[in-house]
Amino acid sequence: MTPDLRQWRYFVAVADERHFGRAAERLSMTQPPLSQAIRALEDALGVALFARTKRSVELTAVGAALLPDVRRLIAAADALPPLAQSLARGEAGSLALAFVSTADYGLLPQLLREFGARYPHVRLQLTEATSDVQLEELVAGRIDAGLVIPPVPPRHAASLSYLSVLREPLVVAMPADAAEAADDTPVRIADIASLPLVVFPRRLAPGFYDIITGCYGAAGVAPRIGQEAIQMQTIVSLVSAGMGVALVPQSLRNLRRTGVVYRALAGAAPVVETGLVWRTDDVSPVLAGFIDVVRGDARGASPLGTPPDAVDRPGSGSGATRP
Repeated sequence: MTPDLRQWRYFVAVADERHFGRAAERLSMTQPPLSQAIRALEDALGVALFARTKRSVELTAVGAALLPDVRRLIAAADALPPLAQSLARGEAGSLALAFVSTADYGLLPQLLREFGARYPHVRLQLTEATSDVQLEELVAGRIDAGLVIPPVPPRHAASLSYLSVLREPLVVAMPADAAEAADDTPVRIADIASLPLVVFPRRLAPGFYDIITGCYGAAGVAPRIGQEAIQMQTIVSLVSAGMGVALVPQSLRNLRRTGVVYRALAGAAPVVETGLVWRTDDVSPVLAGFIDVVRGDARGASPLGTPPDAVDRPGSGSGATRP
């Protein structure tokens, strides 16, 4: 028979008191059943844990060696009920969260600060990935949620939920020698149409790509695709190297790079949206807590340090919607 936790508690009490009578009193029981339980424990183990005389009870070498491990066992067992309650409340556990690189310069840091302040004991596993990779990881169950740039393909509509979090205008990242550093005059697409465009590949970010090329189309010009890159910091680095210009979310102003200036677009600037996506039928308490933080942030002020009229934050409305 495998010893149970009750017997190990009895063992610790006798080891502490060195006396069956005092141990029984401590355990609110009589001495005979305690003695029987210890004897049954020793029989189950096949070793003597105590050396008994008429005047004393001492631990054997085996008993003394076991005692520290038994104390840790009992402490761990005692910690399980509050841990289970914390897990049920979403106050403990882990969250695997992926994010697009565009979220790294404003939205993501604030969400992590707010979530960490509210749930300090939750472990976050963060992964940067393009939207298409995130969706595949979500469907496969390898991440819990992702910050993506829509659209989300219709084939995922039955299994994923989507919450719009942030819509921000695009700005132009351009080499400093292509613009007067002190000149903050908005830039027209027609003014930069002759310069190579550094952009995300369409196969990885079709929504973002179409927004950018759509700006050129609306201005009656065709973009000159010069370079493609899958990370925002790489795109800005290529701009710094004089490889062209890029249209980037306004939060990229927080990414300082020598040789790069950011300019607003003239007229009504197009916006890029970032949203949270997760499996509809697989919302753990931890994920529910994160969604709650994201919903609160979507109703609040800009997380980017920009004027409220420069960043459009959708209200929560009916909450999460199917993509």
